[in-house]
Amino acid sequence: MTGKQFFTSYAIWANGVIILRVIAGLIIVKYGLEIFSMDTMKGYADWLTDLKFPAPELMAYAGKGCELAGGLLLTIGLLTRLAAIAVIITMFVIWFIMGEPEFLAADGAFLLMLIALYFLLTGPGKWSLDYILFDRRSGANQEV
Repeated sequence: MTGKQFFTSYAIWANGVIILRVIAGLIIVKYGLEIFSMDTMKGYADWLTDLKFPAPELMAYAGKGCELAGGLLLTIGLLTRLAAIAVIITMFVIWFIMGEPEFLAADGAFLLMLIALYFLLTGPGKWSLDYILFDRRSGANQEV
């Protein structure tokens, strides 16, 4: 990248995407780590029981597992689009089914769902394992 390119909006956007992906991934991982707390998981299973979810304990572990795995994969940029799908579904359930959805509310699950949607549609960017393992070898030129 030349000095002139550094100050263009493309250069800032292309390199800044990693910040968004890593921070969102780490936030999702933080919530996914709750899978290792038996008390927290019991609370989630009880909540899902109250909401009449089928197999509430299994669903609680499945949701937290998706958060943990999806967040880790987003953070490192590996299988990003598949991870984004898992995160979108999990955040949709949290926001729309378990919570009280408001489109204009700054709800964390809704915002994380939108960020995951962005990475589903655009991919992880050049600073990712997906780019190193798949795009670079194929000769594809991923712009963002």
